[in-house]
Amino acid sequence: MSRGLNVLLKLKNKAVSSLKLQHKVKNITAKASLKNVPPNIARPPYALNGIVPPSPSRAEIKTESEIKHMREACQVARKVLNTARDFVKVGVSTDEIDEVVHNAAIECGVYPSPLNYKGFPKSVCTSVNDVVCHGIPDNTILKDGDIINVDVSTYLNGYHGDLSETFLLGNVDGDAKRLVSVTRDCLYAAITVCKHNERFSLIGKTISYIANKNGFQVVPNFIGHGIGSYFHGPPDILHFDNENADRMKSGMTFTIEPILSEGFPDFVILDDGWTCVSCDGSRSAQFEHTILITDTGAAILTADDTTRV
Repeated sequence: MSRGLNVLLKLKNKAVSSLKLQHKVKNITAKASLKNVPPNIARPPYALNGIVPPSPSRAEIKTESEIKHMREACQVARKVLNTARDFVKVGVSTDEIDEVVHNAAIECGVYPSPLNYKGFPKSVCTSVNDVVCHGIPDNTILKDGDIINVDVSTYLNGYHGDLSETFLLGNVDGDAKRLVSVTRDCLYAAITVCKHNERFSLIGKTISYIANKNGFQVVPNFIGHGIGSYFHGPPDILHFDNENADRMKSGMTFTIEPILSEGFPDFVILDDGWTCVSCDGSRSAQFEHTILITDTGAAILTADDTTRV
């Protein structure tokens, strides 16, 4: 029995709907202090108590100065993810990946954004196989044939950068390779349609079309988000087919981060309050970039010369 199904059976009398599950903000004991963050590194507002300030009511339209800060934060996030990418291999633990990411961020002089965000206890999310997203690093050892998503975010000069990739470990079967490849294709196809005054709904329509054509399902519950001086906020980026009439505007920055499942998209959240696991044990993959809307298209702020576009 899969972990997700086992948890779901335990919850069946509690009428828990994955569509309604939300993290409750609590006054959490400072978990950031459990990791070494030098005092010279600027911290986001939630770093000490886990309490996230309210996001603005509308998406930021960034100035040239703010865009410069965004580029810098996103390029550091890319550098940190590249360090994790080069470390990930069969035999390492997800806790070790967390340590590598944390240290790489500190060496770059930035704060790892996930650390103590609403109480999240680690500096990176690591989601292996049937973990849909928000996996908390632990003593799980990566095995031959696994797939793992590593989600890195960094905070620099008051701005966040955010990206993730799914990696193949050793002798991965053909189905998983295709899942990962199609998910990546969905991300880049969605970025391609973005430009000033385009409808946000075209992102979800593009992703859904490619996913469904290839026999995969979009996990609808997790969305992309506006990002900048706040980690998560407007605009909401839906990855499934929708009719949102709102339009992109030049100067907006947001993430696109589709999750595709090889089975059913239903999931449960484990007792840690974060880890999302598929109910049927099916694997999922995710890719993410932070982008900037321009008059003529979209710039990928979290890309570098190692990024395969």
